[in-house]
Amino acid sequence: MSDTNNKVLVDIKHLKEYFNVNVGFFKSKPLKAVDDVSFSIKKGETLGLVGESGCGKTTVGRTILNLYKPTAGEIWYDGKLIKTKEDIQEFRKKATMVFQDPYSSLNPRMTVSDIIAEPLDVHELYKTKEERRERILELMGYVGLNSEHASRYAHEFSGGQRQRIGIARSLAVNPEFIVCDEPVSALDVSIQAQVINMFDELQDKLGLTYLFIAHDLLVVRHISNRIAVMYLGKMVELADADEIYNHPLHPYSKSLLSAVPVPDPKIARANKRIVLSGDIPSPLNAPSGCPFRTRCDYAKPECAECMPEFKEVSKGHFVACHRTAEINT
Repeated sequence: MSDTNNKVLVDIKHLKEYFNVNVGFFKSKPLKAVDDVSFSIKKGETLGLVGESGCGKTTVGRTILNLYKPTAGEIWYDGKLIKTKEDIQEFRKKATMVFQDPYSSLNPRMTVSDIIAEPLDVHELYKTKEERRERILELMGYVGLNSEHASRYAHEFSGGQRQRIGIARSLAVNPEFIVCDEPVSALDVSIQAQVINMFDELQDKLGLTYLFIAHDLLVVRHISNRIAVMYLGKMVELADADEIYNHPLHPYSKSLLSAVPVPDPKIARANKRIVLSGDIPSPLNAPSGCPFRTRCDYAKPECAECMPEFKEVSKGHFVACHRTAEINT
């Protein structure tokens, strides 16, 4: 977890990603997976993105890399707007992704060396076969795999080793920015710590910048400089990792944090669990105004009228709630 300077590397402005869903004969309705999300990531830092399943976290990551074409909004990388096909192609040499499922993200018909070398082949980043082989072995060394693994197939490895292969592949183009889409959620707890520590070491060694998507708040706190909280396609809070943990301002953030297990039994008993009422609404029929109001104990009629502005309430601490001041006094 490093944060080397204040230069903004990735700047997301009013990003929207809508999917048209058929709801009857010749009728479709937009599913607002990501709805007007803005944030920036500084060079060398890790921004953690958390929220319940289905809140739009993964869609944010995929849309930034143009795996989904953005419905609206701007994606700036290193001061340049990513817009044309040429921009996207150039951007993909500097930004890559580690996928959630190490079982389905690797081609079972390809050897480990061919999987890792795929980005090298696509972008023609070597001159000779020997140079290609040396680069593959170098990348395998970064993630703790040895040369004997190169000729084997993905099904011969455990989940943790498969994820290491995926991470090695993401490093092949010498990226500066990596979107990590729940990279440890499919792994055993004992393996999770090893992979998280490896992400930290790679960041220090290679000067990487991460968008780290997860639903496990303990994992996110360990690796992130700042944490952003999403709910139903909207950003509801953003602050430094310690600030979010010690002084959450949004009712949804408070509920998420109250569910984090505490190793000390006395503190755990003293902590009051905030249980949300009702189910998360469908993004197809999101509530008017604040999307969280249907499950919020503090909701007032004004919350149904308009979406609260995502604004800075103290230095570096942003929140979208009409009643922030009243709730936190």
